[in-house]
Parts: sequence; C-alpha cells; structure tokens
Amino acid sequence: MSAGPATLRVGPAAVRVRPRSVLVAVALVVLGAAVLAVSVSRGDIDLPLRQVAGVLLGGGDSGDRFVVLELRLPRAVVGLAVGCALGVAGALTQAVARNALASPDVLGVTAGAGAGAVTVLVLVPALGAVVGVPTAALLGGLAAGAAVYLLAWRGGLDGYRLVLVGIGVNAFALSWVSWALVRAETNDAARAVVWLNGSLNGASWDDVPSLLGVLGLAAVLTGPAAFALRALTLGDDSARALGVRVDGTRTALLVVAVVLASVAAAAAGPVPFVALVAPQIALRLLRTPVPPLVVSGLTGACLLTAADLLARTALPVQLPVGVATGVLGAPYLLYLIRRRTREVTA
Repeated sequence: MSAGPATLRVGPAAVRVRPRSVLVAVALVVLGAAVLAVSVSRGDIDLPLRQVAGVLLGGGDSGDRFVVLELRLPRAVVGLAVGCALGVAGALTQAVARNALASPDVLGVTAGAGAGAVTVLVLVPALGAVVGVPTAALLGGLAAGAAVYLLAWRGGLDGYRLVLVGIGVNAFALSWVSWALVRAETNDAARAVVWLNGSLNGASWDDVPSLLGVLGLAAVLTGPAAFALRALTLGDDSARALGVRVDGTRTALLVVAVVLASVAAAAAGPVPFVALVAPQIALRLLRTPVPPLVVSGLTGACLLTAADLLARTALPVQLPVGVATGVLGAPYLLYLIRRRTREVTA
C-alpha cells in the first residue's frame, strides 16, 4: 500500500507533501543534471564527462574552460531555465482554463513575442537597436496576453472562451509576422526566420539572471495560490464556496503565466509545444487532477534541454531547438485535439 501525504511544518506554516511527488521531482532533477552533463560534453568537439567535471571543479586547460564555461554550459543552463519557465506557464494556463489545449502557444503569447521581435528586426530596425530584440519580444508577448485577457473577459473569465480568443490572437500575430517578412529585405527576413525558429545559439550568462529572477518571483506568487489553483479545477461555484476569489485568482495566475512565457521567448525565441506537453506529462507522472507546477517546470526543463541536445547532435546539420520541439510536439497536439473532440461528442 502506498504511503499517504505527509505534513511538513516550518514554523507556523504546514505543507502536505506526497511521497510520489518528492520521488518524481528528485528523479527529474537527476535526469536534468544528466542531460545537462551530456549536453555540455557533446558538440563539434566531444569532451569526456570526466574532463567536463574537471573544468567545473576548477581544472582543465584554457581551451576546455572556454568551451565548457563560455559556450556550452550557459546554453545548457539557459535551456533548463527556459524549459522550466515554459513548463510552469503551461501548467498555470491549463489549470486556470481547465483545458489541456490551453498553453502560451495556443493563447497567442508565443506568437505575440515573435511579432514583437519581427517588428523591430525587419520593420523598424532603428527601434530594435535601441530596445533590443529580447525586450521587443517580451513586450509583444505581454501585449498578446493582455489582448487575450481583455477580449475574453465577459464579467469573468471562461476557460473555453479564453482558448477561442487565444486562437484568434495567435492567428493575428502569425499573420502580422508573415506580412512583415514579405515586406522585409532578404537579409533582415533571414535573421528574423532564424529567431522565429527558436534557438539557444545566442544563449549567454547574461540571460540567466532574468530567467532565474522571474522563476523565483513566480514561485513566491504561486506558492500561496496552490489551494486556490486546485479549487478552480472543481468549477467556479465550488471554488467560491471554498472562499476562493475566482476572477482575481485567475487574473493573477494568468499574468504570471504570460510573464513566464514572454521572458522565455525573449531569451530563446518562440519554442513551441514545451508549455503544452510538459504539464500533461507531469499530470500523468503524479496522477493529480491539476497540472503540478514544480514537476511541470522540471519536466519542461528536461524536455527542452534534451531537444536541444538532439537538435545539435542527431543530424549532420545543427537545427534550432524549436524545430525539434515542433516535430515532437505537433503529433501530441493532434492527439489532444482528437481526444477532446471525442469527449465533447460523447
């Protein structure tokens, strides 16, 4: 018989912890560390793991230190952080909308970030030189999230309406990107297409503080909302009966999700499907009624880093990580749509 939840007390606070959650989280941390180590060791010049460990411990020659500490390790760390941010963002949107199809990809946030970046890359490059592509992507993602929220609000937020409006905003943002690319000069369009595919090629240590900062802020804001998040899965009336301010909670959690997805897109470009798939994998690992935030983040980190490793090493030509996640995630999206259609029909 499996052990039940245990209560962890820290001063006046008490948290119920399921042993299965702890075991799965630990396993994912170990898996993420293993994928990071392999990712740092593999490349145009493969390095033995013991050589990588020696560099991390302060040894190795200058060439090995440059390859590990300046080229590969920041890329792997940024990949873990971006994947974690996308996993948590997807878990929040799916829990709030009570819909497995809800994610920053579907709700237009990722496409909005792409529209913001493409605007400064090909339409107003002078503005791009001032604000930078990452900032433009962040503003575009936030603008798309705000548009979805305002258009979906009808005296409250409904999950089904949220997804429909998100699909519309997503289509508009993608149309804007296509129009901008048609008007662009060839060189500018080529730069924009590379960014739109989602890539960790330009990842550096400068990206890490903002990613870790927004992840820490999300943990602080969503930790106290864990009970409210579970209550929302019971329906609005049940949640209100339990004392949850439904509309305010939904709004706050959606803002956190949009910020996470926008910052991730600013660091790595629009990486598709990680935010959609990671929460569903975490849901099945823990067998919970709502996507677990911590495990969803860890799952997203492992998925994105593994996808980047495959994109760099599986073929003779290196591919952007967004291409790899798109190839892996598109069939799963079709599966979710088909299953959702069957549920509605039944």
